Amino acid sequence: MKDLKKNILSKWYICLVLSFIVAVFALFMITGKNSYIAIPDNLDLFVAQMRMMQNTDTFFARGADVPFLGGISRDNLPGEFYLYTILYMIFPTYQAYVIGYILKVVIGIASCLLLLGSFKDELPDNEGIRAISWILSLAYGILNLFPAFGIPFASIPLVIYLLRKIYKQGFKIGTIPFFIGLFLYPVVSYFSYFGMFILGYLVLAIIWRWISDKKLSLTLVASLFILAAGYMLFEYRLFGTMLFSDEITIRSSMKDASMSAPEILREIWTVWKEGMMHADDAHKYFVLPVCCIYFVALNAGYIIKKNYRQIFRDVYNFFALLLVFNSVVYGIYYSEAMRNLVATLLPPLTGWQFNRTVFFSPFLWYASLFIICERLYVAGKDAIWKKIAAVIIPVISVFVILLLSEHYNDLYDTAYGTAYRIKTGKTLDRLSYGEFYSEELFDKIKVDLGYEEDEWAVAYGMHPAVLEYNGISTLDGYLGFYTQEYKDAFRKVIAPALERKEATRIYFDDWGARCYLYSGTDDSIVMATKSMIGVTDNDIYIDTKALNDLGCSYIFSRIDISNAKEKDLSLVGTYTDESSPYTIYVYEINMY
Repeated sequence: MKDLKKNILSKWYICLVLSFIVAVFALFMITGKNSYIAIPDNLDLFVAQMRMMQNTDTFFARGADVPFLGGISRDNLPGEFYLYTILYMIFPTYQAYVIGYILKVVIGIASCLLLLGSFKDELPDNEGIRAISWILSLAYGILNLFPAFGIPFASIPLVIYLLRKIYKQGFKIGTIPFFIGLFLYPVVSYFSYFGMFILGYLVLAIIWRWISDKKLSLTLVASLFILAAGYMLFEYRLFGTMLFSDEITIRSSMKDASMSAPEILREIWTVWKEGMMHADDAHKYFVLPVCCIYFVALNAGYIIKKNYRQIFRDVYNFFALLLVFNSVVYGIYYSEAMRNLVATLLPPLTGWQFNRTVFFSPFLWYASLFIICERLYVAGKDAIWKKIAAVIIPVISVFVILLLSEHYNDLYDTAYGTAYRIKTGKTLDRLSYGEFYSEELFDKIKVDLGYEEDEWAVAYGMHPAVLEYNGISTLDGYLGFYTQEYKDAFRKVIAPALERKEATRIYFDDWGARCYLYSGTDDSIVMATKSMIGVTDNDIYIDTKALNDLGCSYIFSRIDISNAKEKDLSLVGTYTDESSPYTIYVYEINMY
């Protein structure tokens, strides 16, 4: 028993990681749909689209449309072989989302541990280094990044591990499993966000090793073709849409900000220091200052010792250079000349956001932190405080992520919202998962309306995703890739609103992914809150005939439209339900 207790205590870091995973899963399962899940680019986007494919049984459908944006090809949504999509095939929507989060954490931990394990000859074999490895792997796994692509973020160390094993082992029987793993890797990745860049980095790695080894690595060349083949097979819908469709899409009319040189430099500095929404790894609070202090100390030491060559050989400095590179690429994306150059050289990539190299920065920040902690621990043979600091730093980084992440922090938001409800007996003004979609309310409305799936609708004062989730076909929606023809047709509907607000006109005309009904007065009327305090004008500014021409049957509104009669709209009914904070006003168009 003493030995067992001693072994458990010595493996405290494994117990901590496993306890965390179990506790998080329990929290989300117990709170259920009362959980506070991020809405922007999440509940208003991919979760609703997955639910649509559940409702219409179109996960594997070919030549089929899904019922939003007036009916759009299923090929424009994530492929059926993507692990995140597979979860929604198997589980109910909320459970699929939670399991996706847990899998992201597990894949992040496992990927990091596999990669670190491949350096066993270079790393000391002791309990302290293992503790650092596990805790920092947990830190990387729990980063609150773009939820629908959290698994591709988490799996970045995995592809490095596979390529490293293939390069080290060469063409042997034992290498076959790693080639198979590389071919299957796209299941946990996503081509347009990660895969294209991974293939590009692999080409650079081939050239680099060719120069360094003075011979071409045929295994890495084979890896390039195998990985590319995997992406093409598992994401055949995306490749077909990108390469073999002659439809003109909204990508052709998208206009990103065109910044001046000083503005670009400021953007580079900001994204290096703070990250960006979809890749916000909270590094600015703790990891950044630790890394900067170490960078100065490391290179000052090399300079003092006149060991200048080692400055360029140190892997820590190489990672620092890559972080700067990613930030520079992010910044120069906002140079119109650079975007035009990419569009000219590669026309199919017009509108492609090549600044997504920044998506690889979270891994680099936490890999850099591991290097610091490992070196600090090794140096601890001369000073015990260094060993203690080397283990404490990873623990602090975990707490910083959990408490200070500004985006997609579902765990903190749910824990806080639950504690608030228990303490006060009240709920937050923010909408929970269940409140946002309000399934029971919309089931009641559909029954009362005798709603049929071929009846098209639009949302006003709320995200169209709410309707999409609840099995209501929408003429509006949120998607970054649909036809320019439909955008032009829908623009006629919202032209009166766009004419009144220049900022909204620019937002729609220069981007257009949110094909919504807009206010002609307020900046935003799609509230992620129970209250509608941001709404100051109850008039709706639409071209009703243009909306009728698109085949619209209903307008579902959180706003009691004050000029409904003037716009040839008739109120069908006002609906509430005790399970929902919404009051929904349903209007129909008086036919011309």
